[in-house]
Amino acid sequence: MSTLAIIVTIVGIAWALIVLLQPAPKYHLAQTPDGSIDSPDFVRQLEAMTDTRLQRAVSIDVLTNGENFYEAELEAIGKARRNINLEAYIFHHGKIANRFLEALVERARAGVQVRIVVDALGSFSTSRHFFKPLLEAGGHMEWYHPLRWNNWTRVNNRTHRELMVVDGEVGFIGGAGIDDQWLSGTRRQPRWRDTVCRVRGEAVAGLQGVFLENWLNSSGEILAGNDFFPELPTNGSAQGFVIDSSPSFGGSTRAHVLYQALIRSANKSIYITTPYFLPDTSIREEMLRAIKERHVQIRIITPGRKSDHAMTRNSGRALYGDLLEAGAEIYEYNPTMIHAKVLIVDGHWSVVGSTNFDNRSLGINDEVNLATRSPELASRLTQDFQHDLAECRRVTYDQWKKRPVWERAFETAGWFLQRQQ
Repeated sequence: MSTLAIIVTIVGIAWALIVLLQPAPKYHLAQTPDGSIDSPDFVRQLEAMTDTRLQRAVSIDVLTNGENFYEAELEAIGKARRNINLEAYIFHHGKIANRFLEALVERARAGVQVRIVVDALGSFSTSRHFFKPLLEAGGHMEWYHPLRWNNWTRVNNRTHRELMVVDGEVGFIGGAGIDDQWLSGTRRQPRWRDTVCRVRGEAVAGLQGVFLENWLNSSGEILAGNDFFPELPTNGSAQGFVIDSSPSFGGSTRAHVLYQALIRSANKSIYITTPYFLPDTSIREEMLRAIKERHVQIRIITPGRKSDHAMTRNSGRALYGDLLEAGAEIYEYNPTMIHAKVLIVDGHWSVVGSTNFDNRSLGINDEVNLATRSPELASRLTQDFQHDLAECRRVTYDQWKKRPVWERAFETAGWFLQRQQ
């Protein structure tokens, strides 16, 4: 082995150990936020705790599955007059990616400013050459944290955000990237199940600000002016926060604070849909406290055998025990991979965005979520939840205890995945 190869190997091992063994405090709430979950007092505290600002949305439309959210996004692109800002973890070659590229190129040629940020690891299989028509049309594209030797300290931090803002007036937020697996599926897997929300009103400015953060990080360009931040209507009934989370010391993020505060304050029900269920100890303890002390109904939908990450699923199943024994209801979705990321609390608050119930989302990646105080939106999302529930198989505590030996063997990877997934 050459001297250079030895040095590279040593540096790689050292980096991996630093990433895996860096200290991570156990997070806990000093006390329960004051006021009921639907009170102005609670909203004021949540606003301060997540370091964000309460904003109104004139409308929030729930777009279920690719045939609905892709068409809505492409329609918005086609109507753009000033600018289109798109950030994606996944932008993969395929039919739907070609449709997006063609739509973006057409608008760029018409004089619309087009900017996209694509994660260099999440879209590793997509070359910069794919975006050449957009660049030639006057659009702009940047990789987020490119995989370069001089950028190695940031390789583990990815942008997992999936968002788009058009003309500063309409925004899209959810868990879906741009890939055929969300539209037509593949030979091995049917079309994925996912949720995206279309937002209009004051909250769109919050989404625009989140995009600007990573555009600045990637390009050095600061975007400002009424073209990006037009005056927006504030007469909507839905109130919410746009929560952008990025890693800080020890991995604490605003998303983690948001989830813990909402779970701690729940008094009736907590409904969770997540593709990767690997909650850390603090989140699990909040769930157990909610069940045992306040008799909160907790229902969790997560992928069954059609998960796109079998080892992650098996490691997550290792954590079912205490929750099932306490009375949590865990359901595994059977038809296909379920990739939606939704939290509904007490039929009043809902969270939709890119965050999974795992440590990568809650402590490592850049994420974005829309947390909304709106019984109407919570009711609409609950309709989808109930529909998905009918397609699930419930996991009982007795079934979980009898899981096969081979599955238990894979659970040994759980410690690593709990820190990285």
